[in-house]
Amino acid sequence: MSFTRFLAMARKEVVQILRDTRSLIIVVIMPVILVLLFGYGVNLDQKHLPIYVWDREGSQESQDLLKRFQASDYFEVIRVVNSYPELLRAIDDGSIRMALVIPWNFSQAVHDGGGTAVQALVDATDDNTANVAMGYAQAIVQAYSSQVQLEWLQQRGQAAQPPPLRVETRTWYNEDLESSAFIIPGVLALVMSVIGAFLTSLTIAREWERGTMEQLVSTPVTPLEIMLGKLAPYFIIGMFDVVVCALLALYWFHVPFRGSFVALLISSALFMVVVLALGFFISVVAKNQLAASQMALLATFLPAFLLSGFLYAIEQMPVILQWITRILPARYYVSLLKKIFLKGTATSLLYADLIPLTIFALVLTVLATRSFHKRLV
Repeated sequence: MSFTRFLAMARKEVVQILRDTRSLIIVVIMPVILVLLFGYGVNLDQKHLPIYVWDREGSQESQDLLKRFQASDYFEVIRVVNSYPELLRAIDDGSIRMALVIPWNFSQAVHDGGGTAVQALVDATDDNTANVAMGYAQAIVQAYSSQVQLEWLQQRGQAAQPPPLRVETRTWYNEDLESSAFIIPGVLALVMSVIGAFLTSLTIAREWERGTMEQLVSTPVTPLEIMLGKLAPYFIIGMFDVVVCALLALYWFHVPFRGSFVALLISSALFMVVVLALGFFISVVAKNQLAASQMALLATFLPAFLLSGFLYAIEQMPVILQWITRILPARYYVSLLKKIFLKGTATSLLYADLIPLTIFALVLTVLATRSFHKRLV
């Protein structure tokens, strides 16, 4: 292998990238757009959910309960109504996610200690939001109920008994429970899938379409030099984008980074080799750039988005999909990113994800190299 010929091929590919405006946009602007888009646009934190209230009694006790909802970060009481139809219309037209109805005998039931119920009408077209809203509402009502029970016992000279069992919660790794803390690190997998597989899938297909592959083959450049020369610029660009995205995550969105930057670079380099080899293999197999780009999106970007654990927990997927995720390199890279950013896991505990990535890198590199040799024969 000649280092001079390798550099010549790499220089040729850089010129191709600079001449292609679309590639430049994807390389330079797309990573930043993806980080900002997911950082601001994708928010799984359910706060300030709009609700209507129908207080059928209007007593001091019912107002005390409503003040708890108003003081919560999870709900925003935007209107007090006087009838069921107004509640139903607001839920039907999507103005609110939940409505509360306080019964007419609320204060009497509270003072008598006999118990009563507060009705919550929930819009369940979005089941995740509905479940979260019901959980928040139950927690607020339960806290109010405990206080009322304590006051009722004290008024009658009885000692309040502590509950036999309670939960003391401590959140680790993402103490503020912000969705951006686990979404933004996963964006790196999407960025590298685009830079690595999507762009490299066009390299060989473009040469065949333009008829320049025959000219390359007729030169002293070997197939290995062609392959490495074409992939090297994308590897450097991909690693540069990783650094840019990591800096945006740390200093713009203030995502915690508790691991090693060296571990981040090593795992990113491994995943970059995987997607580059896969993109090159697709480029060799596909007959044109359109087919190559579509195959690359189906093979890398979509699995990285849907099945890697980036947004949806793998443990909550059907069993068959959980097994399918085991053959997706993005699954292991997203796991590494979350461990490095949020957990700060020791390097020795990263091998469970690094080893599969290494195997994928070796297998796909060999597969891409052999396919390219066969195509040139």
